[in-house]
Amino acid sequence: MVVSGFCRSPPLMIAGGRVFVFPCIQQIQRISLNTLTLNVKSDKVYTRHGVPVSVTGIAQMKIQGQNKQMLAAACQMFMGKSEHEIAQIALETLEGHQRAIIAHLTVEEIYKDRKKFSEQVFKVASSDLVNMGISVVSYTLKDVHDDQDYLHSLGKARTAQVQKDARIGEALNKRDAVIREAHAMQEKISAQYKNDIEMAKAQRDYELKKAAYDIEVNTKKAESEMAYQLQVAKTKQRIEEERMQVQVVERSQQIFLQDQEITRKEKELEAKVKKPAEAEHLCHGCIMKL
Repeated sequence: MVVSGFCRSPPLMIAGGRVFVFPCIQQIQRISLNTLTLNVKSDKVYTRHGVPVSVTGIAQMKIQGQNKQMLAAACQMFMGKSEHEIAQIALETLEGHQRAIIAHLTVEEIYKDRKKFSEQVFKVASSDLVNMGISVVSYTLKDVHDDQDYLHSLGKARTAQVQKDARIGEALNKRDAVIREAHAMQEKISAQYKNDIEMAKAQRDYELKKAAYDIEVNTKKAESEMAYQLQVAKTKQRIEEERMQVQVVERSQQIFLQDQEITRKEKELEAKVKKPAEAEHLCHGCIMKL
């Protein structure tokens, strides 16, 4: 809202809010700050390759009441105009930029990359409308069509290309699958061969170690057996020596006992025979002397 008077002071711009107006001295002129939604149509515009297409875009814009410079520009441009008149001016500006951008692009570029087209219209329109105090809130490409079935043919060609690419891709995938399967089988065989080699090496190492261990065990066993036999022989020899010593002692004891018996018998004989005989002989001699 703009309040102006009949004095030399500049108009007072108020975005929303309330103000006192002195009749016959001041007057009120309003500018809508509502967001405007515009249906931007460009019918049968020739593209860069001369193909006519019709494009429809949806734009939202509004007068920036919070920016004093843009609000002042909008007041100078649209003061006293209705919301419909402002929307029509903005729509014509947008449609002109939309047509200009269509003319510099091919149908394929517009149809395939809608986001890029929308960004170009938004950028060009924003830089132009900002001088009018209008900011473009958003712009979206809604529809693209033609009356010569160019897009339909393009779609069929694209569909055929996609199908062709799909068949090629399927064939390549099958080929790659066969190659991968062959590689996998080769790696499996190679891994199995390496595994067999490793198992053979492990078996060989086991047999060698087992043979060395068996030799060592048998050697230790033989040495132990020989040591045992030697110990047994030594034990037998010691037992035999002790037994012989015992026999010697026993024999000596027997001899001693026999000697004692002989001595006893001699003494007994002497006591029984020899002594009486000597006594008798002595007695007979005494008698002869008499």
